[in-house]
Amino acid sequence: MEELLNLFGQTIKDARIAAGMTQDALAEQVGVTTRYIMAIENENKHPRMPVLLKIIRTLKISADTIFYPEIQHTNREKEQLLHMIQMCDEKEIKIAAATVKALLDAR
Repeated sequence: MEELLNLFGQTIKDARIAAGMTQDALAEQVGVTTRYIMAIENENKHPRMPVLLKIIRTLKISADTIFYPEIQHTNREKEQLLHMIQMCDEKEIKIAAATVKALLDAR
């Protein structure tokens, strides 16, 4: 558990950089100060759950990225696609499934 807590800040920093965001931009979107984001990334600060949820949603990452860092998330585009699908309603999922099926059939 201690190792997981120690990796937390680096995990957030890596996800932020992969998303092409600055600390300022992340802080603004999450509703905290840039100093707070810096403390999370560099000083082992652990945010309260509401802030953590906003960070996860803002960075469009899976909670698994934070809670199970040992699982390698090597393909960020697939992870983002799965996140977007989870946000879809039933009609949108049917459209996405048909689109993916058409892409695979065209191979």
